[in-house]
Amino acid sequence: MTTPSIQWYPGHIAKAEKALMEQLKRVDVVLEVRDARIPQSTEHPQVQQWLGTKGRVLVLNRIDMISTQARQQWTEWFRSQGDEPYFTDAQHGKGIETVLHAAQRAGEQMNQRRRDRGMLPRPVRAVVIGFPNVGKSALINRLLNRRVVDSARRAGITKQLRWVRISDQIELLDAPGVLPSRLTDQDAALKLAICDDIGEAAYDNQRIAAALIELLKERAIESVLQARYNLDAQPFTGESYLHELATHRHKGDVERTARQVLNDFRTGVLGAIALEYPMERSVVSS
Repeated sequence: MTTPSIQWYPGHIAKAEKALMEQLKRVDVVLEVRDARIPQSTEHPQVQQWLGTKGRVLVLNRIDMISTQARQQWTEWFRSQGDEPYFTDAQHGKGIETVLHAAQRAGEQMNQRRRDRGMLPRPVRAVVIGFPNVGKSALINRLLNRRVVDSARRAGITKQLRWVRISDQIELLDAPGVLPSRLTDQDAALKLAICDDIGEAAYDNQRIAAALIELLKERAIESVLQARYNLDAQPFTGESYLHELATHRHKGDVERTARQVLNDFRTGVLGAIALEYPMERSVVSS
């Protein structure tokens, strides 16, 4: 039986995307934030089109959630593509200064053009865009050194566009998460669900937890499951492991077990685990 595809495009995202297109006309620099655990799956296919000639700063957030090896591989790969990735842990304030300086440098060309025309420089206007729950609002709060926008570890918190001034040099637009209107790559959609970068209404927890277990087995790091739950995943499929674990830990409650496995991954209890590496597309049973 074919499982339903993962799709999520709530009304507030569609409305906010339309408003964002209007505001982009005023923007000099785009801060594109992706989830460091899944940099490919959190790449919006229309960002390059939106950018035009604007400056861009690529931010890979949640660096604390991946290994040093994964960070190094992504750094080398992005540089080979002509990009310089800026890694952050916005929740704990790591890497924030480098992002701020990169945004200011990216906006300097705009002010140079103004000077060339005999105009006074003005603050650089930047916008933070990315999928839901990749850490955009946490990044803005860190850039400002105070909490001015709501931030939480779930998708759909920011619902309206809002300009905030960081300093005399830069103004920032906080925008709700943007998503393609249709998720055509269902492997990527599964990873968005695993990482909680899409609304929970879009997926079934048990299916997504089983997919996570399959991914860990595919990467030959399923030992993290045994270390956490004292149950070897090797002899099982993702789904059967979930049921076996439910029997051992939660009196057969598979839904509760699925939620625990997902939460343990999302909060780092299972360890620092990248679900993507450069130039690969995982095949996950769905």
